[in-house]
This record gives sequence, structure tokens and C-alpha cells, in this order.
Amino acid sequence: MRPEPLRADRIKGPSHLRATMRAAGLVGMTAFLALLQMFGQRLSLPSVRHLPRLWHRLCCGLLTIDVRQAGAAAGGGPILYICNHASYLDVPVLGGLMDARFVAKAEVARWPVIGALSTLQGTIYIERRVQGARQQPDELRKALRDGANLVLFPEGTSSDGNRVLPFKSALFAAADAVVDGAEVRVQPVTIAYSRHRGVPMGRQLRPYFAWYGDMTLVGHLWTCLGLGGAGVDVVFHEPVRLSQFASRKELARHCHAQVARGLSDALSGRIVPRPAPEAPVATSQPALPGWPSFALLETGPEM
Repeated sequence: MRPEPLRADRIKGPSHLRATMRAAGLVGMTAFLALLQMFGQRLSLPSVRHLPRLWHRLCCGLLTIDVRQAGAAAGGGPILYICNHASYLDVPVLGGLMDARFVAKAEVARWPVIGALSTLQGTIYIERRVQGARQQPDELRKALRDGANLVLFPEGTSSDGNRVLPFKSALFAAADAVVDGAEVRVQPVTIAYSRHRGVPMGRQLRPYFAWYGDMTLVGHLWTCLGLGGAGVDVVFHEPVRLSQFASRKELARHCHAQVARGLSDALSGRIVPRPAPEAPVATSQPALPGWPSFALLETGPEM
């Protein structure tokens, strides 16, 4: 029998001492690896390409995020990953599992500290205004043709983690990119905040980890640092190509259905993902330019 989901009134509040220690560790680790990354780039060291993935995994370790996965990230060429979006924690969780560049709204580039880190990583920024939006598919296609994997959150904002918001089909425009004579593959990916310290997480507890609406970043992050213990399931679905569908709207509907089904299965315990691999997996992808960041800290107005 599956244990009863853990409710918010059954856990202790965040520990300020724990939050302080974790915050100090996060800042120190980020500063050290950021300097290492910049020096490595200046010297063109090939090993520097592994630092972003290491940073993401260390972040998950400091926040005591238990990541499990079902299926695997597709390989063998550039992939457009289509994911639901519930929290800034999505970025280190997904970044620790695959080599990819994140796509973010243009405002992120102007955020203090976070914008600088995002730019160093090589984040691709999307303009929500009509003029800028016309150019964004070409930028995404170019990145795919250059060999980069891309992570796209087509909801355009973050949700409460209990459901998947409608996907914006306009953000699928780059799915028609052709690399070496073949269409780019599109892989739906589900991320689910399903557990807290090994116990199923109830709907009341999920807002401690999902970041959405008018929640403040600093206050929410402090709570996460003080609580920790989130269990996150990542489900990789079968990759597809745009040519398999009548239009990109049909592709968007297919991806939404796959991601939503994965979320329902993960939250109800109908899938049991395996633990995420402990070490970065060798890949044929080219080195990612720059340093990892909270590239998709996007909430409020939609894209």
C-alpha cells in the first residue's frame, strides 16, 4: 500500500541554521566554479565543458534534492527538449541530467547576478514582443544546427507543480530545423516534485518547492534551503519529429499530452524511476559556452 502523502502541517518549519549553512556553501561553490570556468574558457581547456553539469549536481546535493529518472535523454544529434516548468529548481535538476542550453525570456538577462550567470552559460533569450519574436526561431535553429541541445519550457511561466499549463505552439517554430539533412528530434520531458524525504508529497506541501504566481524568489529560496529533502522525478518520453504531425500545433498537443500523463503518473506513484546516474555521461555534444545559471526563473506574465 502506498504511504499517505505528507501534508504541510506534518513537517517542521525551515531551519534558519540549515538555510544559512547551505546558502554559504552554495555561494562559495558557485564563486569557485565560476572563476574556474572563466579561466578554463580563457585557456580553451576542453575539460571546462563538464563544469556546468558538475555545478548543477552540486546544487542538488546542497539542497538535498533526490533526483530519479525514467527513460533517458535522447542522443545522436541535437535535441529540442520540451519540459513542464514548476520551479527554479528545474534548472539544476535538468542541467544535472543532460548537456543542454536553456531558453529564457529576455528579461532574465537584466536580472542582477542571475543575468550575468545566464549570459555566461550561453542562454538563448526570447523576446515576447512581436518584433523580437519574429527573429527567435532563427536563433534557436542556428543553435541546433551548431550542435547544441536546447531546453524549452513552452508553458511560458511556472505552474504550481500539480498540473501542466497549455503549451504555446509558437515556441515550437524551431522544431523544423534540419541538421545534416535530418529533422531535429523533439523529446517531451516531465519533471515532477513528488516526494519529501522519501514520503509522497501532498498538494499542500508542493508550493514549498514549486515557485509560481507572486511568490518572491529570495523568501522561497530561503524556505527551500531550510527544508530541503525534495524528491524529483524526471521522465524522458519517446522523441518525435515535426514531420510526424500535421502542424506544429499538433506537435505541441502531443508533447503536452505526454508531459501531462508523465506528471500524473509520477505524482500518483504509477512509475518508479531509477536513481539518476552519479557521474556525467560522455557525450558527443560540443562544449557548452559558459557557466550554468538559473536561466528560467520566469513567473508572472507569460511569454
